[in-house]
Amino acid sequence: MENASDVARGVSRLLIQEGFSPILEFTLANGRRLDVAALGGDGTMVGVEIKVALADLRGDQKWPEYLEFCELFYFAIPPDFPDEYVPTGTGLIVADRYGGAIVRPSPRTALHPSRRKAVTLSFARVAAERLSQILEVTTGI
Repeated sequence: MENASDVARGVSRLLIQEGFSPILEFTLANGRRLDVAALGGDGTMVGVEIKVALADLRGDQKWPEYLEFCELFYFAIPPDFPDEYVPTGTGLIVADRYGGAIVRPSPRTALHPSRRKAVTLSFARVAAERLSQILEVTTGI
């Protein structure tokens, strides 16, 4: 059985293959945290919520609060997860630690230009800070 880290790894690999740059655990301006956020070369913002337990999916009432911050939104589940419980009107990715597949495309929603700019700048800042931390640990810079 896959855990959330395994699914996140597979989702990240899939998104990179699809031309997106993913980061894990990205906090939005409303305080909610996406499991995976990704930015496309054209500025498209993708949000992914990972679910590995049916009880977690059924009890999750917060996911609609992610939608105003991304143009594409997916739930990501492991291969053995019953996909009939994933909310309709969202994209669906099935992933394990080795990769993933888009099983149901996400509907595209438009972001207001000022929201797009704010999310993109936040994404860039978070990615740069994380890279700086990694370089400091690995090189002592």
